[in-house]
Amino acid sequence: MFRILLIAMACSLLLPAQSPQPQLEALSSSFQALSRRVHTSVVKVTAVGYRELEPEESDERGVAARQQSSGSGVIIDESGYIVTNAHVVIGAQRVQVALPTLVDGGPAARRSTLRPSGRIVHAEVIGVDLETDIALLKIKETGYPAVKLADSDAVEQGQIVLAFGSPMGLDNSLSMGVVSAPARQLKPDDPMIYIQTDAPINPGNSGGPLVNTSGDIVGINTLILTQSGGSEGIGFAVPSNIVANVIDQLRKSGRVVRGEVGVLAQTISPPLATGWKLPQDWGVVIADVEPGGEADKAGLRVGDIVHSLNGKVMENARQFNVNVYRPAIGESVLLEVIRGKRRVSLAVKVAERQDEVANFGQLASKEENLVPELGIFALDLTRKMREQVAPVRREIGGVLVAARHADGPLQEEGFNAGDVIYAINHTSVASIAELRTALKKMKSGDPAAVQIERAGRLRFIALEIP
Repeated sequence: MFRILLIAMACSLLLPAQSPQPQLEALSSSFQALSRRVHTSVVKVTAVGYRELEPEESDERGVAARQQSSGSGVIIDESGYIVTNAHVVIGAQRVQVALPTLVDGGPAARRSTLRPSGRIVHAEVIGVDLETDIALLKIKETGYPAVKLADSDAVEQGQIVLAFGSPMGLDNSLSMGVVSAPARQLKPDDPMIYIQTDAPINPGNSGGPLVNTSGDIVGINTLILTQSGGSEGIGFAVPSNIVANVIDQLRKSGRVVRGEVGVLAQTISPPLATGWKLPQDWGVVIADVEPGGEADKAGLRVGDIVHSLNGKVMENARQFNVNVYRPAIGESVLLEVIRGKRRVSLAVKVAERQDEVANFGQLASKEENLVPELGIFALDLTRKMREQVAPVRREIGGVLVAARHADGPLQEEGFNAGDVIYAINHTSVASIAELRTALKKMKSGDPAAVQIERAGRLRFIALEIP
């Protein structure tokens, strides 16, 4: 109520002087109308799979048990396309969607407080993208209202947003908040960015839409930052512009191809600018150019400062990387770079990013490969995989991190796809089974020092068992 009053007070600054009651009623009516419109496009997604029971769960070996997970989704095309989170449906043998109940008669029609449940229908998984945690589903039913994707680049801090979904399995739920940050990066070296919001998001909201006051999607709810397991006012959504790019590719080919130009871009810091005598202490500098790559062919050099990409000023390396992998493969981007005292314009062709380890995520299923304590999908490291994960220099077993799990615990330094796990607290692990055995001996809150190999070098990742 306090939040509503604050919003009403803000609205009063823009409206003619009048008593607070009509203002609150008008504000409430607008939110009610928006809720009715968006809820007709929000669905509950249920994924069903099977997993082998652990020895302590069954005396018989090889006994499989049914496992079910659920989340939310939103219809983005009246022909039956639905967006949800990849972690909701990954590894599922069957995916079902509970469609919203449509009430005839329009907004003024009489409604029961308790609405009947919608029909449950089968959904086909068109494709998943683990890097953004987005999945595209298709149902045969058509004609259901769709919600439009907004331009997430226009989202600003403080903007009012509403989160729709089925938190804790409670269908047809709505929460309200503001945008806490329009472009939040969870780790410095991660090109993925999120919209951060204080709109309450709980388990089960995953895949539901985050909408603006026009009822358009600005993001897809994907994860929360929490110590208690519930919403603590720090939720994250995949920006709608990234969602649009991903679903367009999934719809066309069932997979996502990302671009690169063959450079390592680095954010300029004041010490870097001073040490390298750069003309500015902000922006993006080219730290490396791949020999024979597209940037090399176009004439880009180490030390060039990227002023703009396709006319947009580049403020940091994350922004540069995001804007590079958006264009279609084969398309050229126009870079304006500062080289010494000159400005040079270069057209650089975008090539397909070669990322072998990203393909391992497609081999992982939630039932067999999810290690929730570490928030990863893991694979037994075969000899063939060892040849593909370059450079793995140690021939001593290990477990391959195929992908991060969106609902996993967040650490200061997390795991990356392609990491090879060798030990936990001095206990060597050579398979997923050994990894699970080591983790079962630990209690919630226990510290864990995980020894990994990344890019040919051993290092430790420290975390607490959730």
